[in-house]
Amino acid sequence: MLVHGFGNDRFGVLTLIWVLIGYFSLFDLGLGRALTNLVSERLGAGEVDAVPSLFWTSMALMAICGAAGSILVLLFSHLIAVRVLKIPSNLHTETLRSFYLVGVAVPFVIISAGLRGFLEAKQRFDLSNAVRLPLNVISVAGPCALLPFTKSLVPIVALLLAARVVGSFVLLYLSFRIEPGLVKSFRYERSIVRRLLTFGSWMTVSNVISPLLVSMDRFLIGAMISAEAIAYYATPFEIVTKILLLPSALIAVLFPVFSFEFFRKRDRALIVFSSALKFVLLAIFPVVLVTILFAREGLTMWVDSDFGIQGGRVLQWLAAGVLFNSFALAPFALIQGAGRPDVTAKLHMLELPVYLCILWVLIRKYGIEGAAVAWTMRMGMDALALFMLSDCICSVDREFLSKLSIGIAGEFCLLWMASTVTGFYNKLIFLGTASLIVVVFGWRKFLTPSERKIAKAWVPSLGE
Repeated sequence: MLVHGFGNDRFGVLTLIWVLIGYFSLFDLGLGRALTNLVSERLGAGEVDAVPSLFWTSMALMAICGAAGSILVLLFSHLIAVRVLKIPSNLHTETLRSFYLVGVAVPFVIISAGLRGFLEAKQRFDLSNAVRLPLNVISVAGPCALLPFTKSLVPIVALLLAARVVGSFVLLYLSFRIEPGLVKSFRYERSIVRRLLTFGSWMTVSNVISPLLVSMDRFLIGAMISAEAIAYYATPFEIVTKILLLPSALIAVLFPVFSFEFFRKRDRALIVFSSALKFVLLAIFPVVLVTILFAREGLTMWVDSDFGIQGGRVLQWLAAGVLFNSFALAPFALIQGAGRPDVTAKLHMLELPVYLCILWVLIRKYGIEGAAVAWTMRMGMDALALFMLSDCICSVDREFLSKLSIGIAGEFCLLWMASTVTGFYNKLIFLGTASLIVVVFGWRKFLTPSERKIAKAWVPSLGE
């Protein structure tokens, strides 16, 4: 709907605005993640009285960071919107005004991230997601609802800004409800600042570099090819990365659990870690397999045949990268939950120049498909490095990692075969066969008796 309603150029600008709003986490200096980690640690140690001072000190620092970030975005909006990106001249004014509104949203996005981190440290994922879900829906449904009345991006960005403002106040209210001590004990402690910034400084490196690693492909496509090419790339990207909603939701739960358990019962944290990887191996693969098998047909039905032709191969490559990324999320959370955000930050620092060089070369040679190949290569290298680092830091079960490696290698062999299958009925046969192989292999080789019992409870037919 958005592609047809706005046109490729304007839709390409909208995708960049979505990226920018998601990128604002870099301005919080890692304080949101640090708050989650430190509150979880305090709760695990039974130091409940220390929570209010942690909360308010973090909120004060994030408010300052949000104001600074807003000023930076407002100052550089003209440079990005008019000079850096290859946006048609008739969209310059509209894009610039939209970027100004995006700048106003920065403080609310940062504070909301910190408030969600606090709720998640308290294990109240229901409340966090009750706010996040409507915001995610509004980010796409809002522009669709305004399409009959306007094609301008300015009122659409204004709607997104209003939603973020309301969401931040709702999160603050919910934080007060679950922790009444926050209202009674409004304390700012300078002694906490150093620890927050020590943990958060490395998180800042990740917050700055990680979104660049995720979104730089679209910016380079816009700078090297055109805004229209962004639409052909961003549409399959936006579709396929929604697969990450499942593993990302899982990891959002695991990070405070790792922070809570790692220094108390490390074995329990590692058991949870292995269970998460089994979930990804068995639950995410079928979705990725379907995506790769029916990439062109799916894009043709979703948008039109032109997108099916232009974006089919892009979607296939990106789907493989999403599976790599799904596996990487668990070791990423484990390392940070163990109090070592410096490790993931240094890894991102090493990855960035290598990835940018590969991305630039492949876009120049192969266009948007080259960008998809580069992104998938980066995800594969990132996952491998994180598994190796998590083993060094946390002493993960080697036998389990060996079995997992065999399972991952087998899945990617099946995905490569899937990309070569032609004919609708042949694809259906391959889908059924490959899914059966993965389920049987996973059931017999990976799941423990207790996990099989849980699976049978969820799917009663498995117990027959």
